[in-house]
Amino acid sequence: MTSIVIPAHNEGRVIGRLLDALLADADADSDPRTDPPVGTRIGTPAGADASADGPDIVVVCNGCTDDTARVAAARGSRVRVVEIPTPSKHTALRVGDEHARGFPRLYVDADVVVGAADVRALTGALAGSPGLLAAAPGRDIPLSGCAWPVRAYYRVWQRLPAVREGLFGRGVIAVTEPGHARIAALPPLMADDLAASLAFGPGERCVVEAARVVVHPPRTWSDLVRRRIRAATSSAEFERFQVSQRAGAAAPSARTGTSDLRALLREQPRLLPGVLVFVVAALAARRGSRKAIRNQDFSTWLRDESSRQS
Repeated sequence: MTSIVIPAHNEGRVIGRLLDALLADADADSDPRTDPPVGTRIGTPAGADASADGPDIVVVCNGCTDDTARVAAARGSRVRVVEIPTPSKHTALRVGDEHARGFPRLYVDADVVVGAADVRALTGALAGSPGLLAAAPGRDIPLSGCAWPVRAYYRVWQRLPAVREGLFGRGVIAVTEPGHARIAALPPLMADDLAASLAFGPGERCVVEAARVVVHPPRTWSDLVRRRIRAATSSAEFERFQVSQRAGAAAPSARTGTSDLRALLREQPRLLPGVLVFVVAALAARRGSRKAIRNQDFSTWLRDESSRQS
């Protein structure tokens, strides 16, 4: 059985659209007269009050002070809701593992949108390639409604080799049981998706373009910079972890270098304004992350709210 673990911290505004997409196929085959009106809450025995239709979905509400749990539970018995008091994504993922029933297993951020057909495409790719341990969907980033600098930034970012090939920045990763064992061994890291992506070699991971995920970007420049500061801070933490593990040996990296930007401009000179915006955002993120890195503050989560607007 495929299991889907969704960590959610105050995502009441957006988690409904994700769950509706995941449940769409199952809802088409279900009988509303027999569907219970609410989802399973913490304390329900494993295996109780769950439909056999579709994947096993576990939402872990961590430290929520909004209606995330109520919104998720209202989707019915195919969604099991677990509530924990600690606002920690890493803890929520581990608790989700304790409640999940099977493999392949997907970890899905609550603020993205991925459908049931996309889940099947991911699990099918894993089943069809024995050496494949992890997979992620192709990403769609809707830029309408975003400020011009945000649109320019993402037009460049999406074309970078590391971004195209890595599993990070998608909000969805699917793993086999051996793949799960590898990422479960990672310590708590803010850049959990980057760490998970680089935990697998090129032949062990893939992006399944037939599967799609909608990743909502920040709409304002200030929120984009906040998100990039978080990325710069989390990348610094992850690189320190790599150094501690490899004792001087070269570590895999997803960093963008000037050579990547120059190559992009040679291929598409029209992207020059976007590259300039990209560089300004990178410099702002580097400057904004200095204090957190110096103080080793790798727990403050700079969250943008504009991407969660309806």
